[in-house]
Amino acid sequence: MITVYGRRNSVNVQLVMWAIAELGIQHERLDFGHGHASPKDPEFLEMNPMGLVPVVTDGSVTLFESAAILRYLGAAYGSEDFWPQDPDRRAKLDSWAEWGKNTFAATVLEIFAYEIRYSPVPKDPGILARATEKLIPLSEMLNTRLADGPWLDGERFSFADIACGHILHRYFTLDWDRPERPALAAYYDRLQTRSAYTEHAMVPYLDLKGSY
Repeated sequence: MITVYGRRNSVNVQLVMWAIAELGIQHERLDFGHGHASPKDPEFLEMNPMGLVPVVTDGSVTLFESAAILRYLGAAYGSEDFWPQDPDRRAKLDSWAEWGKNTFAATVLEIFAYEIRYSPVPKDPGILARATEKLIPLSEMLNTRLADGPWLDGERFSFADIACGHILHRYFTLDWDRPERPALAAYYDRLQTRSAYTEHAMVPYLDLKGSY
């Protein structure tokens, strides 16, 4: 059985838990980080020397870094639709998966840090302005890519949708000057029809307020 180490309101844990739920994998999750067991404890650091969540153990396999965990889950447990065996098809999706998990999500998290995690005063509004300026063209890139939807692999829901979609609850619920992106908004609506998404990616985050 897979064990996931990490708190429910960590966006990186949410990515992993969403994938596990989509794949129907038997698992348990143990709370670590921010008010729970410390990821800086020696036992945890043996699994992840970075001292960050999530960590996943699966038999003799121990993994950290959520994108690597997602690829492992796809390779070990995914169907052909979720994790294509054809290298060409999978590589095209993996490019978007890497972009979504890193470039896009990282910029959303800059706004998340400003709005939620930074102490209320003082806050430099320039931080929000710069993050917004970066995110607007990125959101247009994803909006354009999704115009051919419904998913990133056409009619097939795949690992790339988890990598790009796990951050959208925060994207659409944070208070920022969000531009109209019809295809992206429709995609977010479709994600909300998936019970694994609503359970594991649409997790409240206000208890993280002022935690930096």
